[in-house]
Amino acid sequence: MARRKARTSLEAFTAYSTPNWIAGKIHRAICEQLDRVMRGEIDRLMLLCPPQHGKSEITSRKFPAYLLGHRPGLEVIAASATAELAGGFGRDVRNLVGSADYQKLFPDTRLSEDSQARGRWNTDQGGSYYAVGVGGQLFGRGGMAIVDDPFGSWEDAQSATVRDSVWSWYQGTLYNRIRPGQPIIVIQHRMHEQDLAGRLIERQKSGGDQWEIVELPALIDDPPWVERYDRRALERIRDNTDPRQWSALYLQNPTPEDGTFFRREWVKWYKSSPSNVAKYISSDFAVTEGGGDFTEIWTHGVDPNGDLYLGLDAYSGQASADVWIEQLVEQFARHKPFAHFGESGVIRRAIEPVLTRRMHETRAYCRLEWITRTRDKAATARALQARMAMGKVYLPDNEHGRRLFLQMLAFPAGIHDDAVDQAALIALAIDQAHPAIAASVAPTKKVDGWDRVFETDYEDVDNWKTA
Repeated sequence: MARRKARTSLEAFTAYSTPNWIAGKIHRAICEQLDRVMRGEIDRLMLLCPPQHGKSEITSRKFPAYLLGHRPGLEVIAASATAELAGGFGRDVRNLVGSADYQKLFPDTRLSEDSQARGRWNTDQGGSYYAVGVGGQLFGRGGMAIVDDPFGSWEDAQSATVRDSVWSWYQGTLYNRIRPGQPIIVIQHRMHEQDLAGRLIERQKSGGDQWEIVELPALIDDPPWVERYDRRALERIRDNTDPRQWSALYLQNPTPEDGTFFRREWVKWYKSSPSNVAKYISSDFAVTEGGGDFTEIWTHGVDPNGDLYLGLDAYSGQASADVWIEQLVEQFARHKPFAHFGESGVIRRAIEPVLTRRMHETRAYCRLEWITRTRDKAATARALQARMAMGKVYLPDNEHGRRLFLQMLAFPAGIHDDAVDQAALIALAIDQAHPAIAASVAPTKKVDGWDRVFETDYEDVDNWKTA
């Protein structure tokens, strides 16, 4: 039974050929995607995985042998950062193909006796395996390609010269060796916005190869390999890793070192907010459960000076609408905010009746305000950008605040920007002098016997109007 399954499933083959191997969630996801390549469903696959999570064991050691078992005449090009690393993978694949257990599974795939070097060998059926370091020559070789970790170190990936060299080799040497209809698999952890994966993602937007992009981040609340890296282990890594490296290597979200739209030096942190803040909630809703965008529901505070304290409370998740509606109502009950700001449109029409009903059922009431945003996210975030540049925005010194901070550094080019989107809404509401905010936080001043209320541009205290 195990042998039969090993012929038809990469996960079963990996378990069959690897003593004591037990698949974690991340391994099942990798195997599922590589099985799709095997079946010809996709020919451009990008797997973005955290370090030391078993990606190479499956993709570079087991998958080539599994492919050759089904297609003995296949030509495989295996590339890694160095020729030594690529050759090591080639030796392991060769030894597996030549093993007695493998021959029981795939008796038609046999190593050629006159060509068995560890990184360059052939099969009797005309197939081949050719290992090469990124930047190396291929000398007429062709076939399919597996690129596993094209950069040797974090420092290499930060070098524009090295990044350009990798990109030039991929375009000018490797890509021209891919046979028509043959797949390319790129597997790596992100290291820079313009690393190989980043450039391929950017190129597909302008008509380049269309990639199946599978992100498998090491989320603290949902570890991809909990059997080895549980929550405590990941927290320890995070707390001893530079935030930029943690975001790139483990969350697959590379950020600029200093930020472009939001500058690193603008960011101010708080551990506890002032007691006299007026509270508001802003949300960015996502409709896809378990994937895609995140739903963000954050409670914020605005003090009498107009300083904005983001994230007094926060929820983030990829859940169904019923789950995050409950999260929103719970924040209503806990904080009793002056107003909730959400984006007008299709999602509003879908959830507002349900949300209103739950507010009545739980007696957690809040004024709902809906803001129309353009498709230009950068334009919507200008109000937040301006307030941050003036030192008027504080981020919470916790997990939610760090996640928002990293999204800000990558904005507007980052893969995820949902936390930024919700923060932009509250800043936009303040900037537009929304009545709910103006009435609750604007300081008053007596002028000629009249109460005067300052506008929401708190930097200019002379800009006031009659209450």
